[in-house]
Order: sequence, then C-alpha cells, then structure tokens
Amino acid sequence: MSGTVRGIFDVMDRQIVQAVCDKDTMASASVGMSDLSDEILLCILRHVPVCDLLMNVAQVCHKLQILCYDKTLLSHVSFSEEYMADDLLMRYILRQLSNHVQSVSLNGVYWLCGSTVEKLSRCRAVTHLDVTGCRLTSLRLSRLLSSLTLLRSLAIDVTSSFNSGQLSSEAVDTLSRLSELRQTLLTPSYGVVPCCAQLRKLMLQFDISDVTRDGVGVCCQLMMGQSSVPHYKQLEEFSARLAPGEVNQTLLLLYLAVFSVHVPERLRVFLVSIPGPNPAHWPAAPSLARSLGQRGDLEALQLPRSWLDSLSLKRALEGNSPKHLSFSRCPAFWPQVFQSLLEGGVKDATQLISLNLSGINHVLYSECRSVDDQLVAATMSRLAVICCNLKHLNLMHTHYHHENTSGLGGDTHLCASLAKLRHLRSLTLPACALSDGVNTHHISTKNSSSSLFLGLKKPPRVGLQNYKPDLEPSLSGDSTSGLAHLLAGCPFLETLELIGPGFVSALPRLEPCARASVEPRGMCAWARGVGDAHLAALEAFPRLRRLTLAGLPGVLRGTGLVQLARQCRDLQVLSLANMGSLKTMNYTPALLDTLRQCTQLQELRLEQPYLNANASFFEALSCCSRLQRFCLISRSGTFDPTAVETFMERCCHVMMCHMFMGGTLVACRTLQKALQEKFSVERSALSVVIYPLQHEDLPSVIRDIPLTLLDRITLFQSHVAQPPHLSPW
Repeated sequence: MSGTVRGIFDVMDRQIVQAVCDKDTMASASVGMSDLSDEILLCILRHVPVCDLLMNVAQVCHKLQILCYDKTLLSHVSFSEEYMADDLLMRYILRQLSNHVQSVSLNGVYWLCGSTVEKLSRCRAVTHLDVTGCRLTSLRLSRLLSSLTLLRSLAIDVTSSFNSGQLSSEAVDTLSRLSELRQTLLTPSYGVVPCCAQLRKLMLQFDISDVTRDGVGVCCQLMMGQSSVPHYKQLEEFSARLAPGEVNQTLLLLYLAVFSVHVPERLRVFLVSIPGPNPAHWPAAPSLARSLGQRGDLEALQLPRSWLDSLSLKRALEGNSPKHLSFSRCPAFWPQVFQSLLEGGVKDATQLISLNLSGINHVLYSECRSVDDQLVAATMSRLAVICCNLKHLNLMHTHYHHENTSGLGGDTHLCASLAKLRHLRSLTLPACALSDGVNTHHISTKNSSSSLFLGLKKPPRVGLQNYKPDLEPSLSGDSTSGLAHLLAGCPFLETLELIGPGFVSALPRLEPCARASVEPRGMCAWARGVGDAHLAALEAFPRLRRLTLAGLPGVLRGTGLVQLARQCRDLQVLSLANMGSLKTMNYTPALLDTLRQCTQLQELRLEQPYLNANASFFEALSCCSRLQRFCLISRSGTFDPTAVETFMERCCHVMMCHMFMGGTLVACRTLQKALQEKFSVERSALSVVIYPLQHEDLPSVIRDIPLTLLDRITLFQSHVAQPPHLSPW
C-alpha cells in the first residue's frame, strides 16, 4: 500500500481510537476503519488517488473493494499528478474504469505513450475528456473521438503535426456535438474549432514562438485562406491566454475576426490575457463591450489595456453582476474601475469573487510620486465592504505607502481595510503594503547623501530588520501592527503572494536571458522595511498552503521563515526569489532550517543570484519527504552533482528536477544525463532539465519543457485571481 493511503488510514485509526475511549468503564477500546459506516468511508476514500484506490485499497477486504468501485468515486477521475502511473499501470486502470468513468483528465500527463492514451476509447460513457499535454497524433485522436460518441467537452493540444484532414467522419460528428473545447495552440491553426458548430465554451492557450528552431520566422498567412472559419453562433464563454510573441497576437485576432461582424447573443464570459506593454489593438472591442453591457448577464471580463477606454468599460459593467474581473496592467482604467464598483456602476457587487488589479496604478517610481499613484486605504476599505464576498484578490505591481495616507481619511492601514474580506482565500500584495512606515524618517535620512558619492563607498543597509524569534513580541510588534489586522481578519487564507516592487525573474520565456531588473537603490523604501519580523508574523495563517515571497531586500537572516514553517505545518508550495541582498545569499542557514520543517512540502521554487546547492542544501531538502517538484534558478549559483544524485535517491517522489544555474554546459549535461539514466526507468514521469542560465540556447531548452510544468513552477508568475485555464471543467 502506498505511503499516501497508509498515512490516511493510520491517522484516521488514531483519531477513532481517541474518540471512542471511555476511561471510566474500560482500559482501552477502539474502532477500526472497517467498523465505520459506508458514508463515512466514502468521504475518506474521496481523498485517495484513483490509482491507489484501485490497486491497493480495493485489495484490503471485500467491503472496501465494493466501496472503491462506487460510482461517486469513479465518475470523475483526474490523473494529472499520478506521477507513478506508467503505461502498464494506466492501461490496467483504464480497463477497470471503462464501465464507470464519465469525465477523465490526463492534463499534463506528458509521459504516457500515444497508444496508452488511445485506450481511453474503451471508456465509452465519457462525456468530458482532457488530454492536454499528452502525446496524441491526429490519427489516434480521430480513432478516440470516433469511439467517444457521448463526448461533450474536450481539451487537446494542436501541434505542428496536426492535420484536420486525417479526422474521420465519425470523429467530425463527435466534434460537431461538443459544447466545450479547450485548445493549446503550439502552431498557427484553427485546430478543430471549425468542426465544432455547437460550442458554448471555448478556451484557447496560445504558445507559439515567433521563430522556429532553425531561426525562420513564423507567420499566420496560411490560415487566411482556410474556408472553415469559426462562427461561434451559440458561444457563451470565450477565453484566451497568450504567451509573449507577435504570432500569438496575430493568431488571436484571426480567431476573433468573426466578432467584428457579429457578437454572439449569449456571450457572458470574455477573458483575454496578453502579456507585454503594447498588446495589439482590436477595433471591435468597443462594440463587444457595448453588447456585453446590454444583456445584463456578464459573469467575467478581462481585456488588454489597448482595447478599451473608460467609457466603453463603464458600458460593459453597467447593469451587470460579474463574478470575475481582471484589469491587470490597465492603469488608465483605475478611476473607472473603482467608480463602477463603488458608485453603483455594477448591479450587485456582492457577486464578485475574484478581482485582479495587478499593476492598475503602476507608474515609474520617482521621488515625487503622487499620492494619487498609490492605493488608498479608505477606498480599499469601501471596496471590501461592498465586494464583501471576494475570495481572490491580486494587487501585485501596485504601491501603498502608509505614511502618505494620513491626510486621506485617517491613518487606517491598507491591511486593516483588507481584513474586512472575511472570505478571502488567496491574496497577492506588494511588499510595501505590509510596512507601517515606522522607519521612513530614518531611511530618508540615510538616503539623503549626495549622489556624487554613490558608488564610491559601501552603501548602507537601510531599513533592514533582523528578526529574532527569542525576543519578546513587544519588541517587534510596532513594525507589524498593520499586518496584524490582516492576520486577524482573514483566518481562512490559503494562498499568499508577497512580491516586491520591480521584481523580475531571471528566467526568460521565449527571449534570451537578461539580467533581472530591479528598482534602483533607494526606491520604495517602504518595501525595504519589510523583513524577518513580518515573515514570522505570517505564522498566524494556520491554513496557509501556498506561499510566494519575491523581491524582499529587507530580509536579513531569514529567521522569520523558520518560525513561519514551524507553525504553518500544511505548507505545500513554497516559492522564494531574491530575498535579502543580491550580492550574497545571507539567509542560507535559516533556509536550511526552514526546509527541515516543511514535511508536507510538494513543490519548491528557489531563485537567488548566489545559491550554493551543496550537500548541506540537498540534505535539508531531503527532509521534505513528499516533495515532487523543485526548480532552482541562480545566475552565479553552483551545485554539487553527487549531492543531487544522493538527494534523488532519498526522495523517491521527486518527478521534476529543473536547475538553471552557473557552471559549464558540459557539467550540466553530464549531471542531467546521469539522473535520467539512473531514475527514469522507475520514474516514467521524470523531467530533468539542468542548463546554464545565461547560455544563448536556453530559450530552445525552455521550449522543450512540458507546458504544464513550465506554467506551474518553472516560470515565475502569479497564480491569484487568474482565470482558470488548466481544464474546461
């Protein structure tokens, strides 16, 4: 029996024994798992992975065997993180599921061969299927679709080898009945969209490079001649998520061409995310906004900043009660967004559960930054009262300076305003939002030295704090009083991202690597005042599962991390980037202590210019016995090949090892090859990528990484208040 199942059963048995012991009448008594009712056992078994369920639990006894095949457990199955499921096991599992399953997700199961994926054709009752990231040729897809006649929802990749002409008439018939489709486009193509005449929900992810591996430019001109252009007559939801590149934007406009002629009457969700400062203009956007505002049933809206003006946005929101809104990187919309939400511009603001305001007030920093360029605590307080059911809020790339708000409605801290969001589950904040501004006079005094001497002397370490857990709380309470309000008001927070202004990851997307740009010294002194005391205070979030800390120069020794890890025992995902000084890594001892405490950690991303991944580091990391994925990024970092191999032997659940560091290409390739040869047989899902961070061929290496891993951990990005894009159901 696997460790996951054994752990669940052991914990349950201990709890049951403790609950039924009667100290007055008997020395000891216990009730085992088999004595529980079927209803309770089914609730427990829902948390067991399907492979463990059928391969292990079902073999324990006749009662559990019957329960493991209950339709409530096998109707909807996901294999996305079943890393131990190789081809042989998956074929057996699919055979067992053939008469039960109705929806199957193989999203990101990149390690299975195409013939195994094709075995899904046995599951003829399937109505929802996700094979994104799987190896599936056009012919195999055709045979699969021909067998699944009841299919109503599909998610696939469209690669350069895709050929719609190889789809059989039976496959086309199945596509014609689809109501939901998600396509990940890796090449310019309409994919199967022209075959889907009854689509109600269309989700697109564009991930096409502007140049081929041979350096030849990619264009979309061939698509212009295709006769089967999609019309979206019954479309209700449209979403598109783009990777950087002009080809992706050009292709998106081709998909949207029909919207210029006719906007679907039932459209209620329109989400388009385009990275970069200058997204391509779409002339039909104002008419789309006007159409969305007329019907009054808008549920979700996200548009690039160049597509709308404030008046069009007002018309789109007027009379609607949206659930998801995103205005990321749209500073021109700032006044209108708050006016619509606070002044009755939307019908019912209590319906809003997700709001992304990332970069909505972002302007280049200057010494004369206006108060109007910052978040206002009083305004955010009103927002929290009116949008009282918000669960996900993203304020990345914004600024809040507490001492500048004293003249604008009192001295209420931004964190105190956000504490009114009692239902908040995930939150992204700029680092300066945690600062109380206590040391700002000291900081400004230290930074007032003549610029003539800058570079001629060692810069002072200004506004930095060294938190010591052994000190009495009163000694550090003054600097975290604002944060204390947030800790008390949002007890259910599970995801927290704290990102310093100007932080940029050193790992590129599709462009050559460049040195990470950060705000010049002296910028946003409030962010520099956030240090170890603030990290230690985060221990008051008992339900914290995902934590991201990036661009925090005020962290000196990292001792706050240790205290946080001791209390947040359920932490599963940890991402640390550019903590403390960028000239040296001064929190290594605390980091090692932190890793030893993170016994439930499944995913680690660590980015630091001078990371020493030596034997001590990997020995501490091996204490994370449940670790599955880790990514190390260090421009001038070093690694110990022997320590890496020893770590991989100890941690048998690790399926992703990505290291982009210093060192020679030969050393990186040697280690990568050694790990693949030694562990890939037992770990079919193993993904090992070890490469010099500043090598000119890095973009092509990144392109070969499975997209599900790339988006999830390897590339730094916020995961809060983002539209769902991994699965259509």
